[in-house]
Amino acid sequence: MDLQANTLSEFALWGAGAGFVASLAGSWIFQFRRRQNKAARQAEARDVVAEARREAESLLREARLNANEEALKIRDQTEKSFATKREELSALDRRLAEREGVISHQLDGLMKEEEKLRERSADLQARAERLEQQRREVEELLVRRRQELENVAKLSLEEARGQILKQAEDDAARDAAAIAHRVMEEARSTAEDRAKQIISVAIQRYAGEHTFESTTATVALTGDEIKGRIIGREGRNIRAFEAATGVTVLIDDTPNAVVLSGFDPVRRQIAREAMERLIQDGRIHPTRIEEVVAKVSAEMEETIAHAGEDAVIRVGLPPLHPEIVKLLGRLRFRHSFSQNILDHSVEVAHLTGLMAAELGVDVQLAKRSGLLHDIGKAVNHEVEGSHAIIGADLIKRYGENPAVVNGVASHHEEVPFEGPYGILVSAADAISAARPGARSETMTTYLKRVENLESIAVSFSGVEKAYAVQAGRELRVMVRPEDVNDDEACALARNIARKIEGDLQYPGQIRVIVVRETRSVEFAK
Repeated sequence: MDLQANTLSEFALWGAGAGFVASLAGSWIFQFRRRQNKAARQAEARDVVAEARREAESLLREARLNANEEALKIRDQTEKSFATKREELSALDRRLAEREGVISHQLDGLMKEEEKLRERSADLQARAERLEQQRREVEELLVRRRQELENVAKLSLEEARGQILKQAEDDAARDAAAIAHRVMEEARSTAEDRAKQIISVAIQRYAGEHTFESTTATVALTGDEIKGRIIGREGRNIRAFEAATGVTVLIDDTPNAVVLSGFDPVRRQIAREAMERLIQDGRIHPTRIEEVVAKVSAEMEETIAHAGEDAVIRVGLPPLHPEIVKLLGRLRFRHSFSQNILDHSVEVAHLTGLMAAELGVDVQLAKRSGLLHDIGKAVNHEVEGSHAIIGADLIKRYGENPAVVNGVASHHEEVPFEGPYGILVSAADAISAARPGARSETMTTYLKRVENLESIAVSFSGVEKAYAVQAGRELRVMVRPEDVNDDEACALARNIARKIEGDLQYPGQIRVIVVRETRSVEFAK
């Protein structure tokens, strides 16, 4: 047992020693391997650092190369910029030198002009002194002559002036009496013929197919009971009618009649036709009013188009632009001094064509100018400006011939004539308007125009009297012969005509006649 125990103890000791040895050997191996790994890592770190250094040196070399290239580029660009600036500075220097030369030349010229002006001023001063001396000499001569005349006539200046004025006053009184007597005799001898002429013209005007231009239309009523139906409950019918037609309805102003008031003649005609149909139908309410007004408006568009087409056919022209034809048709419902503008335009077109044929110019263009010359009146209440300019702009917009456009624009001489058509249209317009019976005006307007004509004439210096004759189509101006000579009489007639054109509105044309009469009276004893 003891032997076994000893053996086991030895074995334990040997095992403990072997374990200790193995532990020492393992620790030494671990330390060895650790040193190897550390050396390997250090070597690897040295390699990485060396590689990083090589890459850094490579990048540094590339950066230096790029920096050198960039510096070269910047230097080239800077040199080019400096070269450009040097060229610009050289050009500026040249221009400055040229300007200095020009300014120097101008200064030389100004100095020469200044020298000339000084010489001219001195010359004028000398002339003024000579004129002043001559004036004083003339005044002295006049004083001596007046004294000599007073000595010869044995009359003072005031006494001689009084006798001369008294003689002139007596002569003027005798002349005025003679003129008055002659005028009275002529009036008595021509009164009957003049009365017949006035009556004939009045009858001709009354018989003409023209009506006064008005802003109202009247619809007759069979009785007053229909007025209440037109007005409607609380006025709803009349308000609906005015809103649909754009005209004003006056019920109580005229017995047994409804008055439709509006500036647009087309709207006024639509309202008149619609009112007549409503009264005839008897059904008057807002819905029915809108239906009838819409139907009449559509029919009116057709009527306007047919009227324009008929005017073109009557003149003998090829088809015009549809919009121009519509505008022509609207002229059927416009009047000027009671003359229908569409009929007037057709008449002007025929007259212009006849004159163009006589002159050998294009008849078709002349007729187109005459037919379209007043087309601006179809819209001149909607657009600001003269109807001639408005019409020219309209037809130009629709591709009309430039010669026709100028003919329309210039027929009232608001723009210069560029051809014969404006002159022909102006002449034809005056002929058509001046035809007896073509136009008429109210008595108040006529009297006012005659009064204005005479007032314009007597406002000029040298005019003694003025008479508007021939129904205001002729103005006779009597001048004082001692104040107006023959040449001045011609200029006076022209100036009066220009002032009439600028201040008055009138149909046709007015002839201005300046009468200068000189009488010499002597007595045989």
